[in-house]
Amino acid sequence: MEQHTLTDIAAAPATRLGTLSWVGMEGIALPLKVAGQAIAGRASAGVSLDDPTARGIHMSRLYLALAELEGQELSLSRVAGVLDAFLASHEGLSRQAFLDLEGEALLRRPALISPLSGWKTYPFTLCCRRDAQGLHVILELSVGYSSTCPCSAALARQLIQQAFDEDFVEMPVTREAVHAWLGSEQGVLATPHSQRSQAHLSVRLAIGLDELPLEALVERVEKALGTALQTAVKRIDEQAFALANGQNLMFCEDAARRLHQTLRDLPGIGGFALRVVHAESLHAHDAVARSQWNWQEA
Repeated sequence: MEQHTLTDIAAAPATRLGTLSWVGMEGIALPLKVAGQAIAGRASAGVSLDDPTARGIHMSRLYLALAELEGQELSLSRVAGVLDAFLASHEGLSRQAFLDLEGEALLRRPALISPLSGWKTYPFTLCCRRDAQGLHVILELSVGYSSTCPCSAALARQLIQQAFDEDFVEMPVTREAVHAWLGSEQGVLATPHSQRSQAHLSVRLAIGLDELPLEALVERVEKALGTALQTAVKRIDEQAFALANGQNLMFCEDAARRLHQTLRDLPGIGGFALRVVHAESLHAHDAVARSQWNWQEA
């Protein structure tokens, strides 16, 4: 069969001149490995179109370059190599390359006391750009935790005090009587309200960093907050979790300040923006606090 040269319409001159800041593909399925675990990732890959006369870019070249990330532990050096390949395959057309990788990191987390453990997912996005100034990387990460309202805890204690005064007005206050009262439903007349909460972090990674610090960031964040969401638990773990919540009362402002200090102290971070959300169990709206350091909105 006679072979014919296929026409490349994209190589034809543009009919309307102009540069474009980003051209590429979004929602590309891409198997990734994060913290040693294979995950189903998604990629958005693009380059700038800086030649005003060019009609388009070579999207297939971007797609094929992503193969370098398949089955390999995700690292900044590998990402940098892919971005370099984007630019090399678009020499004369593009001066900036972009790559966003997103997925849910899968980490095994231990129970508080028992030897049980289980898997938790941590949604993340790695936003990368290569330009004349070098590599720029922002890691976006969400971490879930529990928060107990200090105000509701104080109100609950007040109600318990009032019930105690009423029940013991004529009853002898002995150790045995108080012990029995505390173990009854009257002793827990009111409880503070807790809420499942989220910390959403955007962290600018320092130049020269290679290993993706996602797992280390999760460890520091969960330690700072003190009440990470659990996986497999026994009753002893559930009791320890209740104790942690009771001794770790937090408004959203408290959580934001803790995380701000933790991120400031974490090496390899050049700036950050954070947002904590307490999904209220009292109100139909959320309580939210934000903070940032060395950060400029895009």
